[in-house]
Amino acid sequence: VPANAMNPKETNGCEALTAVEGTAARPNFQVLDFDKDADEFAQFAIAFPKSWNLGTITYQAFWTGIAATTGVAWGLAGVAMNDNESIDAAFGTAVVVTDDSQGSATELLVTAESGAVTIAGTPADNDLTYFTIYRDVSDGNDDMAGDARLHGVKIFYTTDSANDA
Repeated sequence: VPANAMNPKETNGCEALTAVEGTAARPNFQVLDFDKDADEFAQFAIAFPKSWNLGTITYQAFWTGIAATTGVAWGLAGVAMNDNESIDAAFGTAVVVTDDSQGSATELLVTAESGAVTIAGTPADNDLTYFTIYRDVSDGNDDMAGDARLHGVKIFYTTDSANDA
């Protein structure tokens, strides 16, 4: 899920999507910036295929940092919405994964795969699943003294059939 498919949350939202250019004629980065001083959030939604087994998911965050060799903590939580169900529902418990910057501000960083994220609600076929991702600055491993730039998230899920027939 690329950053340009995410939106800052209305409450404690991260910065709006921005394009960052490293060197002319090289890739631009489409990123959401998350501040170092407070937890900031973005949101996106996925309609999983019917082959999803409706179980837990895991994720990896793709990011860059401003400061070298310091850490950032990313949290992710989700909630599934069935047909004719209120969207005004609480996200499940967030799972946090941490990662350290290893070099320059233009170096792409990829977290380890997270622990299992349980989707709140009652996941079912044809649901729309809302996710919130955030920088968890209260996590003891988040000590980067600048913005963390989220490029995107990879979602891992298990299937229980070969197709969606």
